[in-house]
Amino acid sequence: MNPPAALDESLLATLVDHFYEKVRRDPDIGPIFNAAVDDWDEHKRLLTSFWASVALRAGSYRGNPMAAHRPHPIQARHFDRWLALWQETCDEELDEANAAQMLDYAQRIGRSLKFGLGLHPEGRAFGVPVVGVGR
Repeated sequence: MNPPAALDESLLATLVDHFYEKVRRDPDIGPIFNAAVDDWDEHKRLLTSFWASVALRAGSYRGNPMAAHRPHPIQARHFDRWLALWQETCDEELDEANAAQMLDYAQRIGRSLKFGLGLHPEGRAFGVPVVGVGR
């Protein structure tokens, strides 16, 4: 755990860089990310902007996370692995308070994406329900 430091965009860029280096090498989620990302430097810049918008209210991110994730073969277990790597990296790079805050943000975002992609255990995929089957 690192000593307390003000969370800023530079610290978030380091966090994102170290996190995605782990993601790229991960046997479970690495293949999904490596197939989806053509330019890792650009992806890291985009995700630094995303996290700065979330954590610092920077308002710099322009994108649609749901649409970005929808075309990929993502399963619920992939979100769980993503979150475990995020927590590990936050614990390594941030002080305790900032690590806890960034983990909370990631848990909320992960739940939202899982629900929107129809992967949440209490949710269901969006679509037309089948009515009257088996009657």
